[in-house]
Amino acid sequence: MKEEMMNPLKTKLTMLNHCAVISFRQLQRLLDDDPELRCLESRSVSYFQSKLQISSMKATELHRNLHTLPFEKLFHSYRLNQIYIIHFKDPQYPHLLKNIYNPPWLLYAIGNPSLLNERQLAVVGSRKVVEPSLMALSKLIPHLVSNGFVITSGLAKGVDKAAHTLTINHGGQTIGVLGSGFFHIYPQENRTLAENMKLNHLLLSEYPPHQKPNPWHFPMRNRIISGMASGTLVVQAAKKSGSLITAELALQEGREVFAVPGSMHLPEYEGSHFLIQQGAKLVMNGNDITEELTNFYS
Repeated sequence: MKEEMMNPLKTKLTMLNHCAVISFRQLQRLLDDDPELRCLESRSVSYFQSKLQISSMKATELHRNLHTLPFEKLFHSYRLNQIYIIHFKDPQYPHLLKNIYNPPWLLYAIGNPSLLNERQLAVVGSRKVVEPSLMALSKLIPHLVSNGFVITSGLAKGVDKAAHTLTINHGGQTIGVLGSGFFHIYPQENRTLAENMKLNHLLLSEYPPHQKPNPWHFPMRNRIISGMASGTLVVQAAKKSGSLITAELALQEGREVFAVPGSMHLPEYEGSHFLIQQGAKLVMNGNDITEELTNFYS
């Protein structure tokens, strides 16, 4: 980590990431002027306002943060906590993620970052998981693990937690993408799981480690979950759910979408059935997934 922070561009990108929320396109405007961001700290408020096309208030806040945040102290705490920082030009940056709309330009990682470019399947579903969905996961996860898929999910309650836990129990590898910084694991009931994943798996976030969770973080993190994977498996989704958003993002990026069917009498599966009607592949067993994705990695 110490060597990584010696990289000038990575250091500047990390500083900027702590100071303002800007898109990949906005960042590119800064890089077009200054590819290594060597002049970042000497830029004026008016420069940021004009170049990023943001309000005077936001530009002033960015400028103030650049000159007041205790970056040395923050970077030291990241080294102590073995937090890797991976920017979009880094060889470890997930190659599939680079191709999505508005990819995160900086990622924070704890654990095994080599998993980022292994073949991944995103698994998403309801936080209020019902027993048939748990049974489906218990059937699917061992097959996926034995076929070398890293299981990527969002470390939320319900389907996410079950997918991570089953993967670990069956000797597989799993990635948890957070909607907060590492120092504010959410939900707290998954802290023990998160600590386990830090040791032998991977936690990932686009938010600085001290960033607390906000409601809008979670829809944003879904693009990372689907963006790193060749396909997305929806295990259980109601009519209106974040899982449908993730599936839609996957489809927009040309990735495969799979859905586990459920009882027509249960509203918990209305979203899943809608996806199947729209062309998602109905999943009855693990082969339905692995056979479909074989060509993706050939």
